[in-house]
Amino acid sequence: MPEQTYSIVALVGRPNVGKSTLFNRITRTRKALVDSTPGVTRDRHYERVVWNDKLFMLVDTGGIDDSAEDEMVNHIRRQAMMAIEEADIILFLMDGREGPTPADHEVIELLRKTRKTIFHVVNKIDGPEKEAELLGRFYELGIDNLWAVSAEHRYGFATLMDGLSDQLIANDCDARLPENTIKVAFLGRPNVGKSSMINRILGSERMVVSEVSGTTRDSVDSLLTHGSHNYLLIDTAGIRRKGKTTEKLEKFSILKGLAAMERCDIAVVLIDAADGVTEQDTKVIGYTQDQSRGLILVVNKWDLVQDDKKRQQKILEDIGRAAPFVGFAPLLTVSALNGYGIKRLFPTIGSLYRQFTKTFPTSALNRLLRDAVEQHSPPIYKNKRLKFYYTAQVGTRPPKFVVMTNSSKGIHFSYERYLTNRYREGLGLDKVTLQLIFRDKSEQRDKE
Repeated sequence: MPEQTYSIVALVGRPNVGKSTLFNRITRTRKALVDSTPGVTRDRHYERVVWNDKLFMLVDTGGIDDSAEDEMVNHIRRQAMMAIEEADIILFLMDGREGPTPADHEVIELLRKTRKTIFHVVNKIDGPEKEAELLGRFYELGIDNLWAVSAEHRYGFATLMDGLSDQLIANDCDARLPENTIKVAFLGRPNVGKSSMINRILGSERMVVSEVSGTTRDSVDSLLTHGSHNYLLIDTAGIRRKGKTTEKLEKFSILKGLAAMERCDIAVVLIDAADGVTEQDTKVIGYTQDQSRGLILVVNKWDLVQDDKKRQQKILEDIGRAAPFVGFAPLLTVSALNGYGIKRLFPTIGSLYRQFTKTFPTSALNRLLRDAVEQHSPPIYKNKRLKFYYTAQVGTRPPKFVVMTNSSKGIHFSYERYLTNRYREGLGLDKVTLQLIFRDKSEQRDKE
């Protein structure tokens, strides 16, 4: 198997050099805030990107600036430094209009020590005339290859992206896996017990196991056979702690988690029974849903509260309150230390995966839709009763259904929630999310 599955690319540079604008250009979104005020991008933003059929994760960072007096400067610098540490490729942006600064010199010296692929990008170069006028000043930095671009006006953008594409890892990691392998990623905060849990699974079951070093940096993927199924267990251990910044650095584990999440079918999010559910846990849980992954919540270290019924109840209630948006997700209590509850994991993975990949006949779906509408009439929209004509499944992982209607804009979220619950109940999809896509029948006629 290849050593990695896809690249992590970090955008790094001083404040206000155009990182967020370039992030939006590459991702074709406007998720990164664009503002002339230094420090607007305080935390990192992540987005998956495909360019020339290659997938990579793009990370937008706050600016590196030691001279500013803003109290957030140290936080921004830590964010950027961790992005540099975790990334495979770094896009270092500089301001073509302002010219090279002492801070640029300092960062370049820092980047030279990383031994990573660096693209030195001079932004705000709006055309060939400006390139001829402004680029020369940057060669004093001792860089042989400079990339002149305008993130705002696209000048040089395609050339930069093609150059970046040449350095990206080909995404063919699944090509050599056994057919129908279920990929399971173990996610969570540092020291929550991800590696211990995988070790307990591998040590307590009679399985055929092969280790694949380096599939995700600082982790080991375990390919195993359990019963009649093959599984790839993806460990996301390896986040490095430094000094007293552990609370801040918990945010940085998301990078590794996102990388693993991109590869998996099912995400197992571990929560520490000693700490209870935290804000970071809910963020990781949220990312699993952003990526439409199957989800299992696992409270590890249950042995610490095995004799405290009140504490057990509080932990479970807190999880329900903190993550009500994933009330469908199976919740297990386990102890990687003594093996408690581990045997329930594979049956849970199996039942969830069957729902995650299940397909349904159109006739059964139409009966379900008809019964749902008869039992609860759709609301009135613009003096007309909403109508639902037919439905069909258009995808799996998770199950996706299209519903044709006379006005998708008129469907209130409460009625959408009602239909979602009816589909969930009628189809036996109690452990996974599902997606209902409403489309106007008139739009279909227009396409025809």
